[in-house]
Amino acid sequence: MSIDIHFNRDGAIAEAVLARPKALNALSLGMIRQLRPWLREQVADSTVAAIVMGGEGDRAFCAGGDVRAVYDAGMAIKAAGTGSVSDPGTMTADFFREEYQLNHAIHHCPKPYIAIVDGISMGGGMGLSFHGLIRIITERTLFAMPETGIGLFPDVGGGWFLPRMPGETGTFLALTGHRCGPADAMYLGYGTHYIPSDTVPEALAALRALPADAGEGRIVALLDGFGQDPGPAPIAEMRPAIDDCFEGDTIQEIRAALTEYDSDWSRSTLSTLDKMSPTSLVISLAQVRMGRGMDYDEMAKVEYRLSQGCMRGNDFYEGIRALLVDKDKSPKWSPAQLEDVTQDLVDNHFRPLGSADITFETPTNSDPSAS
Repeated sequence: MSIDIHFNRDGAIAEAVLARPKALNALSLGMIRQLRPWLREQVADSTVAAIVMGGEGDRAFCAGGDVRAVYDAGMAIKAAGTGSVSDPGTMTADFFREEYQLNHAIHHCPKPYIAIVDGISMGGGMGLSFHGLIRIITERTLFAMPETGIGLFPDVGGGWFLPRMPGETGTFLALTGHRCGPADAMYLGYGTHYIPSDTVPEALAALRALPADAGEGRIVALLDGFGQDPGPAPIAEMRPAIDDCFEGDTIQEIRAALTEYDSDWSRSTLSTLDKMSPTSLVISLAQVRMGRGMDYDEMAKVEYRLSQGCMRGNDFYEGIRALLVDKDKSPKWSPAQLEDVTQDLVDNHFRPLGSADITFETPTNSDPSAS
């Protein structure tokens, strides 16, 4: 049994609990490599009615992937001057490929997959939860996609689920890393059930008492009985301004709209955008616009190409240095100015990787979320 994941079986419910509370349950490559075969086994087990994913402690479900380990591996490859960050067997390739393959398996899981998002969920945590049938939100839920601040892009399926949020709210989240609470989670479609944290154990006990043939409808109905109203969503009040300012197809258009809007919110948002990697802003906007017309499987392949483009570049390493290594929070982006992000640079992030492109196992069912 892993010390980083606890696997439990109680009744017809199979549970995995991420167990790195001091690291906010950050997802390592080793954890990914345990979760994928475990998920496959639960799908094949006829005595399992539902699969539950949770996080240990009261602070986080999963605060993201172990980007520091990816940084260390990439820096070592660049320093050695031999090989490529996209070579199989390198952390910079394997982490993203295997994480996205795990997300893909969750997205196509033929059994009810239930994520208990009791605390922080960012980046990789969104990949472990958003793709499941049921996402339980509590009063402690806080979620965000903060990748443009570390030289990345909203991955783990963000190019698919962000464009499907109301209006331009997904674009806003993708570019700014805006943090959302439980009411926002329900409004934006991240959460399916709001259940206070002190009631979650009771809901889990009821799930464990179900028979193996309970089925999706019965499981959803059971959790509906525990669901409560989280109250009004702050982002719903912001929605008219977000829709007006984030409908542009270039970062320059969005900045111009924010400047013209001229409010405390728009000025604060402009200040936030000024701190982000210019390259990340441009590729992230292109990603979410592209995702409007793509199904999930197509977007997952695009996102892997984007991940490797970021690994080849500068800003991911500079973003992690500034945030997690030197902790000066003063990244030196390159290019430093939005106008210096060329189309060639953008295209290089999206280009096919040939034999190094990601592949996925054939889903065992039709996609329940209509990807």
